[in-house]
Amino acid sequence: MPNIDLSNIDWTYYIELLTLPACILVAALIIGIALNRFINRRIKQHLSDDVTLTKVFFNALKGVPISFCLVAGLYWIVNTIAFTPTITKIFSYILFTINIYTITRVIARTTSGMADFYVNRSGGSLPKNTLLNNILSFIIYAMGVIIVLQYYGISIAPIITAMGVGGMAMALGMQETLANIFSGLQLIISKQLRLDDFIMLNTGEQGRVTDITWRYTTIQSIMGNVIVIPNKSIAAAIITNYNLPQKDITIKIPIGVAYNSDLEQVEQVTLEVANKVMEDATETSSIPPKILFHTFGDSSINFDVLLHSTRFDNQADLKHNFIKELTKRYREEGIEIPYPIRTIVQQTSSANPVIQ
Repeated sequence: MPNIDLSNIDWTYYIELLTLPACILVAALIIGIALNRFINRRIKQHLSDDVTLTKVFFNALKGVPISFCLVAGLYWIVNTIAFTPTITKIFSYILFTINIYTITRVIARTTSGMADFYVNRSGGSLPKNTLLNNILSFIIYAMGVIIVLQYYGISIAPIITAMGVGGMAMALGMQETLANIFSGLQLIISKQLRLDDFIMLNTGEQGRVTDITWRYTTIQSIMGNVIVIPNKSIAAAIITNYNLPQKDITIKIPIGVAYNSDLEQVEQVTLEVANKVMEDATETSSIPPKILFHTFGDSSINFDVLLHSTRFDNQADLKHNFIKELTKRYREEGIEIPYPIRTIVQQTSSANPVIQ
């Protein structure tokens, strides 16, 4: 490898050549950052927390001043300094790429924001989740990449053909991932599962739906833990959605009273306590509590008390308060909650006791 004599290089020429472009770029970035911060402050001052089309548009413009000033700086450099044709062409590619990226990002953010806007405006009839926004963003960015490749003079036909052949091979190796993706889309299109819905699967998992992603659906249990379930398992499961057709969670509490109890009194006292507990609780359902007698047990007449709530995370509090208040009221009213009793009879003819 030949030795390069650095002493013969005119460093002053190159420093003078690069000083002006560097200053222009730094100045453009400083102006862009200042404008972006100014716009962000104005958005926070004049726009409310509610999702509106105006807010969607301004949120989509975040960062655009930086890209715009950077493009303006590069354009100024190209037209001010006499570069070689090769460097000029490279700068043109950079300018075009930045422009397409900026436009694509604005369109992607606007589309995602409008999707959220119409979901919120629908009052819950449309599902809102990460998967839908990701798919829309992926399609828009993919179109931007295709436009850039065409500008570079790169034919996309061979790329699409190679992607088609490679896609078939990937589909065979990613069957489970694709199954989860399409199952997630099925959940979105069916509108039977939405964010914040409280659901219970036939496998026993229950909780509030927090997100639907490419592969998984996450739900938050009553205890606050996050349960991650593959989308295909959700699609194949039997789901009880307590938010459809209306937001209501039924809390069943089994109780038993003695056989000598006045059932009319038991029903009246129990409903009074249930109504009081539901009135004191937050965000309870408008559906009144109900009592259903159903079984003659070994030592008690058994029944269920049905309480209703619109929040899944206050079930434990409702049960806790209801059992405390009901036990106190039953003692005041003389209503007995029996418990199983075993009588041991000692026979004189045998040393072994007989348990009845």
